[in-house]
Amino acid sequence: MRQRETYRDFDATELYCPVCRRAVPVRKRLLLVLTNGDKYDYTCAYCGTSVGDKLVTQRDEFDILGQ
Repeated sequence: MRQRETYRDFDATELYCPVCRRAVPVRKRLLLVLTNGDKYDYTCAYCGTSVGDKLVTQRDEFDILGQ
């Protein structure tokens, strides 16, 4: 029996900004679409400084229909 995944993906809502010198709300935006997944960038909602990034790998395999 296959175990059910409880959590697949987390998104940050606040991260530390070195310019604002405190934890701030962040905006997540797609930065790159790569062969092994999508790369996202987190930016400070106040000053626009990049405060982190995230690589989301593709977990689902695509099947060809009819096979």
